[in-house]
Amino acid sequence: MTGQSHKIRNTKNIVQVCRYLFTGLITNLSSYALYFLLTVAGMGPKTSMSLLFVFAVMLSYKMNKQWTFSSINANDSTLWRFVVAYATAYALNYCSMWVAVDHMKISHYLVQAVNVVVISALLFISQKYWIFATSPADCDSLGDCDSSGT
Repeated sequence: MTGQSHKIRNTKNIVQVCRYLFTGLITNLSSYALYFLLTVAGMGPKTSMSLLFVFAVMLSYKMNKQWTFSSINANDSTLWRFVVAYATAYALNYCSMWVAVDHMKISHYLVQAVNVVVISALLFISQKYWIFATSPADCDSLGDCDSSGT
């Protein structure tokens, strides 16, 4: 890999991480605002959270597919992977809370703070290299790809 193509790839990776973080911020802020409105209007917390989880996953999918990773893959080839990744992330989060909080008696604030960092990193990696990855055939002569930089 030449120095120039390495710089292009590093810049693209930094841009993707920044866009991913911004997308997460927008998704979570809008979800929390809607959660607040729904619960103030009388909807139960678990019902509100469940509805908004679906909203947040779909908003995140749309933003990350189109903006963060600029994926050119068909929706049907990426949506099911996205859902699998987020369902796995949810299960990992739930299980770690169950073990660490319920059985090890660690503060749920600390456990969730660690979960947010670790799971966000795992979701970024899964989106970059599995969900929205571009095939080598879509790469230009420098090896730079339209969506994932692989």
